[in-house]
Amino acid sequence: MNQMDLFMKIAIEEARLGQSEGGIPIGSVLVKDGKVVARGHNKRVQENNPILHGEMDCLNNAGRIGSYRNSVIYSTLMPCYMCAGTIVQFKIPKVIVGESRTFQGARAFMEAHGVEVVDLDLPECVEMMEQFIREKPDLWNEDIMEL
Repeated sequence: MNQMDLFMKIAIEEARLGQSEGGIPIGSVLVKDGKVVARGHNKRVQENNPILHGEMDCLNNAGRIGSYRNSVIYSTLMPCYMCAGTIVQFKIPKVIVGESRTFQGARAFMEAHGVEVVDLDLPECVEMMEQFIREKPDLWNEDIMEL
C-alpha cells in the first residue's frame, strides 16, 4: 500500500466514525511534508454546527500550522464551495478526493485557483455515500442545502 492509499484509508476511517456517531460519512485528513497533521469528519449533526464539514473539522483540528504550501488535504468526497473556498484561501496546493459521483462539488472552482485536484473515484467511497443518501435523504439534502 502506498502512502496515498494510507492517507485516504484514514479519511475513510474518519467518515465511518462520523456515520457511527449519527452524522454524515465524510472524512478528511491534512498531510504536511508527508505526515498526518490532523484528521476530521463531518460533525454538522453531532455538534449542531452547519459549517463543520469534514474538511473544516480537519482544518480546525490542525490548529495554526503556519504555511500550508507543502500540504495535501484528503477528503472522501469532492469538497463543496465552502470547503473549497477555505482550501483556496489557505493556499493548500493539492486535494485528493475519494469520489465525486454522488456530489460534484467545487472542482472547477479549486482548479481555477491553481489547486491540483485528484479524484480517485474509489468504489468504497461511492458506495458509502450512495448507501447514506438512500438511508437518510433528508439529512443529505440538508447538508448540501437542497431542502
